[in-house]
Amino acid sequence: MKNYLFHVGIDISKLKLDVVLLDKRDTTIKEHFVVTNNSKGLKRMASLLKKCGIDFEQALFCFENTGIYTFPLSCFCFENQFDYWIVPAVEIKRSKGISRGKSDKSDAKDIAFYSIRHIDKLQLSSVPEKAIQQLKLLFTECEKLKKTILIFKTTKENEGFTASDVYKTVKAQNKKTIKFLEASLKVVEAKMREIVKQAPKLKRQFELIKSIKGVGEKTALYFIIATKGFEVFSSARKLACYAGVAPFEYSSGSSIRGGTKVNHMADKTMKSLLQMCALSAVKHDAQLKAYYLRKQDEGKNKMLVLNNVRCKIIGRIFAVINRDSPFVDTYKFVA
Repeated sequence: MKNYLFHVGIDISKLKLDVVLLDKRDTTIKEHFVVTNNSKGLKRMASLLKKCGIDFEQALFCFENTGIYTFPLSCFCFENQFDYWIVPAVEIKRSKGISRGKSDKSDAKDIAFYSIRHIDKLQLSSVPEKAIQQLKLLFTECEKLKKTILIFKTTKENEGFTASDVYKTVKAQNKKTIKFLEASLKVVEAKMREIVKQAPKLKRQFELIKSIKGVGEKTALYFIIATKGFEVFSSARKLACYAGVAPFEYSSGSSIRGGTKVNHMADKTMKSLLQMCALSAVKHDAQLKAYYLRKQDEGKNKMLVLNNVRCKIIGRIFAVINRDSPFVDTYKFVA
């Protein structure tokens, strides 16, 4: 691991960036300044840091994941080959301990201190390839369209309960709107398939994941997006933790025996998709069906067994990706 001399903490908002520079040898704030959150402001940030005598080879930039507002800074660091670390906001917040008051400057300082104190956890970040960025935006649009279609379809509930001449005023327009939205959804889904088809690596991963029984196109796409083409998570267990399906022990001393359970902090979309995959797998996959029925006969809770199936599906996904070969159903060869 590189021994960084300078730690730059950056608090990100929509319009501006609060930048705090710390020297590892003297952790008092060496410099604080504010720049705009755009290309001009980022160039000014680099110029001001250079005037402070910073060696970018020995500097670590650390900032929170604030969604799209983080993207310009991430791209700037990536293009200039700066080492940078994007940390979940909740992790920094919980690492602060008891604190009073709040300001953008103090937040930037806390982020810089986090990068010093938790350097053993360092996982350098990178910008996902363009195809994954496109898939992420299109997947979000796809989900919004599906929700909107469901909302507009609720208008039909008025039929039979509202006077026909009253319902008639909205019926035709509602039908046209739904038709337009469904057509837009098909276009977005086709665009996603086209992007995957044009990227050989993503196409291969997509086909490998779909070879697993119970896993469909939507789940395969989301796994590629969430893992950035399986570059982020090094093991199935870590991905299971991220998805909120990995069980953890809850006990303390002799009085608290909470057993094991999953944590509420999770990627809810991935968790929901995995639930649907598990329900499909226990119907159509002979091995998982036998496992599911056996555990139920042993008196295990239905949801606990389904969660185990979700974990098994994640394990299978990692296996086919690491092995670079489709899933093989060995259960059918059992005598």
